[in-house]
Amino acid sequence: MGIRAGLREERAQATVEMAVVTPVLIVLALIAYNVMIFAGAVARFDRVVPDIVLAHAVAPGGEGDESSIDASATVQAQIQDAMEGYGLQVEVSSEQGKASSDGGLLSLSGTFRTYTCTMHYEPWPSSLSIAGVSLGAPAVLTHERAVTVDPWRPGVVM
Repeated sequence: MGIRAGLREERAQATVEMAVVTPVLIVLALIAYNVMIFAGAVARFDRVVPDIVLAHAVAPGGEGDESSIDASATVQAQIQDAMEGYGLQVEVSSEQGKASSDGGLLSLSGTFRTYTCTMHYEPWPSSLSIAGVSLGAPAVLTHERAVTVDPWRPGVVM
């Protein structure tokens, strides 16, 4: 009986090892999945943002800060539509460059405008609870892309 008991212990050892390693492999697979989704979203975001800013934010109608707010809202909506399927939150802010105050010819032209577009990605699963234990990801991944344009010359990126 000593030989049979020893064989049973060896067979059970593999089962115990698999039970210990399986959760670790699942966590590593979830991390790899989220990193790949985020990398794909970043690549798409970096390609889409300059095109959308050039299409919707250069030479907006009207003058003043209201047109820049409208342009930022339009850019944000367009980026959100372009990034559909990734489950991202997109924020767009615009900042006007400093005007030349020397009274020269350059002070008559408009200043450059920088649109800062930020995407926020919450890794999956973000709010999973099993047996009262929260298993959600604790972090939000963020990527930012700034595009500077000349509002008076369409198609010019600085």
